[in-house]
Amino acid sequence: MAEEFGVVATTEVDSYPSFIAITPDGTHAYVANEGSTAGADTVTVIDTTTNTVSATITVGDVPIFVGITPDGAKAYVTNRNSDTVSVIDTATNTVTVTVPVGDNPFFVSVTPDGTRAYVTNTNSGNVSVIDTATDTVTATINVGQAPQYVAITPSGGLAYVTNYASNSVSVINTASNAVTGTVAVGNTPVHVAVAADGALAYVANHMSDTVSIIDTATNTVIATVPVGQYPSRVSITPDSKWAYVNNIASGTVSIIDATTKTVHSTLTVGGFPPFLVTAPDGAHVYVVNRESDAVSIIDNATKTVVDTVAVGDNPLFVAVTPDSSRAYVANSFSDNISVIDELIAPTIGGDPGPATLNQAYSFTFTVTGKPVPTVTTTSALPNGIVLNSDGTLTGTPTEVGSFPLTVTAANGAQPDATYTTTLTVGSGFPFGS
Repeated sequence: MAEEFGVVATTEVDSYPSFIAITPDGTHAYVANEGSTAGADTVTVIDTTTNTVSATITVGDVPIFVGITPDGAKAYVTNRNSDTVSVIDTATNTVTVTVPVGDNPFFVSVTPDGTRAYVTNTNSGNVSVIDTATDTVTATINVGQAPQYVAITPSGGLAYVTNYASNSVSVINTASNAVTGTVAVGNTPVHVAVAADGALAYVANHMSDTVSIIDTATNTVIATVPVGQYPSRVSITPDSKWAYVNNIASGTVSIIDATTKTVHSTLTVGGFPPFLVTAPDGAHVYVVNRESDAVSIIDNATKTVVDTVAVGDNPLFVAVTPDSSRAYVANSFSDNISVIDELIAPTIGGDPGPATLNQAYSFTFTVTGKPVPTVTTTSALPNGIVLNSDGTLTGTPTEVGSFPLTVTAANGAQPDATYTTTLTVGSGFPFGS
């Protein structure tokens, strides 16, 4: 059966949501609302169980990224126009500290042990290091011009910073907070990602249409891989075997084989894809298509696009829950979040036992599917009996007879399921009515 996905919820947030971070336990999503309308300098907190807003937190001017500590206790928000980082206590969803950093802070990444947050300051050409115990800046590290993203190795020992205007990557030793190497890469490196095994760092070179692969043991470029036009992000599978690269101007995704360090295949997705992410279980890759208002979903096993899901207007970002069950998409122009889940076509079955006149009756059809299907019927039920949307027949029948019954289970996945049976209502007397 072909895989099928769909939007199972849409949650309204503030103006121009551009980034989503999900807590390690998967219970909440923190949305940075980047818009300039009044009151929009906020972070929206979504309860992922109900997909409703549980808090709206005022932060600094133009919040753009959120980094959450591994224990889920704090969220760090970069405020581009305020030159600050807001620290949110996730237990109370309040800002406890506002930390001054460099000029035009962009990305924030928290170390695997949760002790420090590294913030790239685009206009001042440096990285602020925040001690998460005291929420103060303990080091400011000069890097290249216009630093963008920072990726920290799984061991926490090294931080790689892309310098967009210097065509380089700065390598920071996190023990000393000193730059121990500067690696020349392609033109305008925008994003860097480190594989889960820590062996390789992949750098998307936006204007040279390449990906530089850095050996983290030697901090040298060991391969330069041509990809599509304007690559902007690299997402690596958890087994470190594949690197997915979105090519904005080409409307494609390049899949790099980590063993051969060449492009295995190139997939066509939607128009102007600005972002992609691999699910934590490695099964799927989600690609947001800004011009198409859709998300392409790639099956990592087959390296094919298995579904395309329509979302809101101008989607910019997607984050996947830690259990890989749902994807949250930030739709910047429609000011909402689309929640994508895998759809499983419904089934329904079960034959209701006989009912007795004027006696309470209950029967539940066996219904499966994801999300939970809604059960309906157009058949004429006995007077006093109703079919509930969860597939239960309840009530007290007030007429006898045999009633043909066709029930349908539907949840948005195709095909709908139908089942035909008969509900019999007897009089309850030994020799009939």
